[in-house]
Amino acid sequence: MQRVGTVGKTAQGLAIVSLDSDDTPEIGLMVLDESLSTVGRIVDVFGPVAEPYVAITPTGGSTLTDLVGTTLYAE
Repeated sequence: MQRVGTVGKTAQGLAIVSLDSDDTPEIGLMVLDESLSTVGRIVDVFGPVAEPYVAITPTGGSTLTDLVGTTLYAE
């Protein structure tokens, strides 16, 4: 499992995460929270090469407001 980062904000129905590492996750990977519950899927990688962001669409019972401040991990 790979740490993605912490959700900093939401925009247009997506959770926006600044990556914590240089290892960029692939689009389509499922994203988990600290309790290993699935919260969404990576749908985009964008921004500057030196400090990329990922956009995550929530799935299941996850709401965007609940995700802000949450550390997420990719499977």
